[in-house]
Amino acid sequence: MSSDIRALARSLLDLCRSRKLTLATAESCTGGLVAATLTEVPGSSEVVDRGFVTYSNDAKRAMLGVKASVLTNFGAVSKETAIEMAVGALEKAGVDLSVSITGIAGPGGATPGKPVGLVHFAAAARNGRIIHREHRFGAIGRSTVRQRSVVEALKMLLELARGPKPVKRVRKAVDRPRPRVSRTPRRNAGTRRRTSRP
Repeated sequence: MSSDIRALARSLLDLCRSRKLTLATAESCTGGLVAATLTEVPGSSEVVDRGFVTYSNDAKRAMLGVKASVLTNFGAVSKETAIEMAVGALEKAGVDLSVSITGIAGPGGATPGKPVGLVHFAAAARNGRIIHREHRFGAIGRSTVRQRSVVEALKMLLELARGPKPVKRVRKAVDRPRPRVSRTPRRNAGTRRRTSRP
């Protein structure tokens, strides 16, 4: 593992630890490399809850609840499957964040429209936010595709952990009902009425 990947993993773990966030991984083509990268860092047990290695379609269905119809209609390497994997990991583990990876690392496995190096990623947060990304790394070698996939997965988790973009919006929405502050004038009006009684 390169020093850059270690630094990225540490940054993610430190941020999650400071925000008391837990996470889970759901991996297919990377075979658990994301979980291994994170757990190589001392103290990662405060953040990492579990990792699902769902290499087969049966495993994706049984462990993550990916619908058979999704696998049939879109294939294991697809946006739809990646999202279901991430959401499934989030729900099964009961964590705050999850990331999923499903792709074709090569050298074989390519199909029409799905070349070697195609990888779909999804990251999900308990607040409902979901990110999907598709990368076409090309035929750069199985090991390199897997390593780059690990980096992308860590970056997506960092993006969600850095949030909370949706929470900020909610806070603004909560601030908007400040017209309720108009109740204070009513109270003032009430006090004026009281003072006017004498």
